[in-house]
Amino acid sequence: MLVIEGGIMSRRFNFPTPPSPTPITPMVYVKDKTMWQYKVLTRDAAQSLSEEELNTLGNEGWELAAVLPHGGAAHFVFKRTKD
Repeated sequence: MLVIEGGIMSRRFNFPTPPSPTPITPMVYVKDKTMWQYKVLTRDAAQSLSEEELNTLGNEGWELAAVLPHGGAAHFVFKRTKD
């Protein structure tokens, strides 16, 4: 709510009252740490990966995580969970 009093603007905040009782934040326990495996493919900046290459990598469980341009090349970083 914004209130103008005598040409001076002041702010009044109406905060909601917290519900009673305060909700409990749930605890999440992770037993196994996820391990990742990475693969980097490098191509000239003018080239890209073909749809066939991407589908083959996807069928093998690889997921594109990043594309990093560097000079005249592009580095395609893939990841998948390690067995």
